[in-house]
Amino acid sequence: MERDENKMVLMEPVRTTKKLDENEEEPEALLMSPTSRMFHEPNYNVYTLAIMGWKIPLNVDAMKAEIQGKLLKHPRFSSLQAVDESDDSRKMKWVPTTVNIDDHITVPDLKSIPNNMDSHLADKLVEEYISNLSTTTIDMSKPLWDLHILNVKTSHADATCIFRFHHSLGDGVSLISLLLSCFRKTSDPTSLPTLLVSSSSSSKGKSNLSNNRRSIRSLIWQCLVKLWWCIRLLFNTIIDVLLFVATALFLKDSQSPFTVPQGFKLSTRLRFIYRTISLDDIKFIKNSTNSTVNDVILGITQAALSRYIHRRYEIEGKRKFSPQKMRCRANVVVNLRPALGVQGATTLAARVLSQTTLIFSNVAGPPEEVSCSGHPLTFLAPTCYGQPTGLMVHGCSYAKKLTFAVAVDEGIIPDPNLESFRLIKEAALSKWRTKVD
Repeated sequence: MERDENKMVLMEPVRTTKKLDENEEEPEALLMSPTSRMFHEPNYNVYTLAIMGWKIPLNVDAMKAEIQGKLLKHPRFSSLQAVDESDDSRKMKWVPTTVNIDDHITVPDLKSIPNNMDSHLADKLVEEYISNLSTTTIDMSKPLWDLHILNVKTSHADATCIFRFHHSLGDGVSLISLLLSCFRKTSDPTSLPTLLVSSSSSSKGKSNLSNNRRSIRSLIWQCLVKLWWCIRLLFNTIIDVLLFVATALFLKDSQSPFTVPQGFKLSTRLRFIYRTISLDDIKFIKNSTNSTVNDVILGITQAALSRYIHRRYEIEGKRKFSPQKMRCRANVVVNLRPALGVQGATTLAARVLSQTTLIFSNVAGPPEEVSCSGHPLTFLAPTCYGQPTGLMVHGCSYAKKLTFAVAVDEGIIPDPNLESFRLIKEAALSKWRTKVD
């Protein structure tokens, strides 16, 4: 089934049959949430791709057994998304079904590829395969996920696999967390991976408060500081809400090589570029600039966009354009389930995305090395396709590395690159040497 940006995804009622024992009750179908239904609306048929690199070639049978024993225990991975025939509103439901694991695993025939293939050509082969996935969807007659295994050595890994989920199965964090439940720590094969949790400053605040309890002046000062922070929070919240409303109504980003021109139809094929860098380097830049990890990630993204714009307009000789005056904003999509209906949430999301330049996402992976059925993981790069925007940037940490994944519409950005990190690192090193001298 090909993705059509202008038509509603027609979902015919699906009947399932499952043999039950005399004493076994038929599983009950559950109503899908508004958020899940939103991802089936026109222009918002979104899929999540988890691109994973491995240190050794993959044993297909072992991967199948791991998925069968762990992932399929989650009901959304063993349920169809069907229209309720008995309801006039034709609401969608999760209908439990029996999963044939072979219907969800794809292993392309790569026997004709020589073992000593140039790594650059192998990289292009894998990139082309992943890009071709963005032109297809998963058949609605089965649970909306599949796994593609490419046992070809690239410059990034000895093997690559792509786990594809329809976004209605869950948000990025929940899907990555569920996927990691199939993994174990490499150092301890009996332990599940751990995810980084931001440390709370409440204990530190309580400690400072107890130490200064005798000082009335200190207490007054702390109250004033907290009051000032509350005022700033309220002010910034009001400004953000006003900007959001203005964006939904009329405020549009400047035209640039990243924005979708008026009348331009997004192509059905995206290009996915991913590069892995050292988290130690990220932390070095963070310390050198007295910022946070998220600040550095955003800075790298901004630097890459800036370099691309200057290079693109230098080549094309467009002197009337001023990058310094350009309005370029990124969206971070959050769960709209508590506030808005399916139609309202989809309309609002599509409107805001069409008025802004790119989507940005940052997911924290396990801080230690992990393995799945004895296969050690090299990198994890989540990304998406089907969203109504021409550019999406994802960052995902794993062990002591951070992988950037960029999804671009080839009709808008035909030559994406990720070279800005080297320049930022060199600038940080220069600043650090200046401090030492």
